[in-house]
Amino acid sequence: MLLARLLSGILTRYTTWRSIYWTSFALQYTIILLLYLFMPDYPVANARTSISYPSMLLSMAKMLLTYPLLVQACIIGFCISTTFTSFWTTLTFLLAGPLYNYDSLVIGCFALIGLGAMALGPPYSKFIMARYVPLLSTLLGEVMCLIGVAIGTFTAPFTLAGPIIQAFAIDIGLQTSQIANRAA
Repeated sequence: MLLARLLSGILTRYTTWRSIYWTSFALQYTIILLLYLFMPDYPVANARTSISYPSMLLSMAKMLLTYPLLVQACIIGFCISTTFTSFWTTLTFLLAGPLYNYDSLVIGCFALIGLGAMALGPPYSKFIMARYVPLLSTLLGEVMCLIGVAIGTFTAPFTLAGPIIQAFAIDIGLQTSQIANRAA
């Protein structure tokens, strides 16, 4: 996702906006071709108890009733991902709007903020998340996202530091919550 945002900013700066769609079209069909050529064709592991697709979907619904921790992880993941997606979607409109007037190249370079969150993920996981229960780490991730949203919301009309801090806090909060949910 980080690379896609950066490349789309670069492409739209030097070409037309339609080139993004043609590039993604070519990349998707390249991936389909590569999967067809190189994906191994394994036989079904449970041939005697072949399960139909509708019964597989029903088994996922049953898991939601059987494992309450799964429900909690799904709700947390939904809320954190919603925050992340809504921020990165509306950031383009904020930065291209009359307040900042940035072009698509500068807006695309905002994706590089995510590199800081990616770089801090492993040490944070080692020193904080490994020592405490996953619930605490998940709550810390949510609090980081909330603090980032508050800072970005109230400082964006005055300074560019607000959206930068918000992007970093939301990225590190999302990564923290996802890692903690996987550990649970």
